[in-house]
Amino acid sequence: MDWLTSLFSHDSVARTVIILGLAGAAGTALGKIRVAGVSLGVAGVLFAGLAIGYFKLAIDAHVLEFVREFGLILFVYTLGLQIGPGFFGSLRERGLALNGFALAIVLLGAALAVGWISAGFVALPAGVGLLSGATTNTPSLAAAQQALVQVGAPESAAAIQGLAYAVAYPFGIIGIILTMILVRRVFRVDVRAEVAAAETAQAPPTPKPATRNFEVRNPNLVGHALGKVPGLAGSGVVVSRLSRDSKVEVARPDALLRLGDILHAVGPEEGLDALRIVVGAETRVDLKALPGSVTNRRLIVTRSEVYGKQLGDLEFFATHNVVVTRVTRGGIEFSPTAGFRLQFGDVLMAVGESPEIDLVATMVGNSNKALNSPQPIPFFMGIALGVIVGSIPLALPGLPAAVKLGLAGGPLVVAILLSRVASTGPLVWHMPTNANLMLREVGITLFLAAVGLKSGEKFVEVFFGVQRQLESVISAN
Repeated sequence: MDWLTSLFSHDSVARTVIILGLAGAAGTALGKIRVAGVSLGVAGVLFAGLAIGYFKLAIDAHVLEFVREFGLILFVYTLGLQIGPGFFGSLRERGLALNGFALAIVLLGAALAVGWISAGFVALPAGVGLLSGATTNTPSLAAAQQALVQVGAPESAAAIQGLAYAVAYPFGIIGIILTMILVRRVFRVDVRAEVAAAETAQAPPTPKPATRNFEVRNPNLVGHALGKVPGLAGSGVVVSRLSRDSKVEVARPDALLRLGDILHAVGPEEGLDALRIVVGAETRVDLKALPGSVTNRRLIVTRSEVYGKQLGDLEFFATHNVVVTRVTRGGIEFSPTAGFRLQFGDVLMAVGESPEIDLVATMVGNSNKALNSPQPIPFFMGIALGVIVGSIPLALPGLPAAVKLGLAGGPLVVAILLSRVASTGPLVWHMPTNANLMLREVGITLFLAAVGLKSGEKFVEVFFGVQRQLESVISAN
């Protein structure tokens, strides 16, 4: 067993990977343990790192610093890619109220930290670390540590910050859990009802498309092209099928209407109501259930040539007599209009004859492999761009040194913006959900493991030292 002893007796890549793997695996397992219905989650990695660090299974300081920063970059970048598509919409709708609450929490915590620092209970680095840990705000710790480096603070200040963060983090989690339980019981909150109400409030403003079948009874429409029906353009309603003489065909915009024609329409309820008034009456005949050569299929947009293009500009749909009745993006269904711009990963509900749909499928891509395969070039380019943006110094009046977004803020801002752009030429900034979740978990696990390993050796000493100081303050008063 000499090889095993030598493996842990000196710094090496193998030793570093083993320690990080142990911290990640043990911490994740610890986080899954539920006590009274409550679990630590990813915070278990921090405790596992503290335990391993306490037994002096340390890693080279420079390597540990890289692991911590790179883990944080992975976490915030993938988080930004996920929240980016709905970020600005949520900011417009509920941004002021939610950001007001968030600002109040930050200001109250900062005021308490300033009070402790001013009273001499803790030094500045420790106070900032306690603030980050008590609010379980991991990116703020990284930002604060980088800010200290920018103003020329010694390296020990960052170590003290991390140690204070590790001390306060467990109590931040426990305090939040206890507060939520107390509020729930005092105010008798029905969690399921609140979740349902929140989901309803956060539902997208675009209504989910509905389907109806109409019979043409308006004599004024006879001989008029379907695409020229008053009120149809711009209503969000798409007529996909037309039945005439018991034969179902694809509804072409240039099809001349006759009395008795049955139209299958898809779109928002308001638009369908308006179309019913113009056309004549709703019928119980379901054109989708009638036999015929017209079928529907879901097509996935994965070809770079159509990214950012408007549906109305893609002539191959009309050429092959294929109609798009709905578009699904991010799990939300939209009623397509001529000005609807396609993005990578959009799912189109296409109606037409099977051979024609096959041809259209090749033009939009329709590749599950491309959808589920991560794009490594845009991913690494996005990370590099985020680090560059985070390193740009911003001079603000009243501050002794220029501030930067840092390794936490830069990648987060860039990821949010890139997820809105969706694609730039052949570069697709989209990341499959499974890959995003995996990289995010790896990132936060590496970060918390590194923080715990760095602080574990002195954690117990500092923890009981803080406890003794608090006891002496209380007894003195």
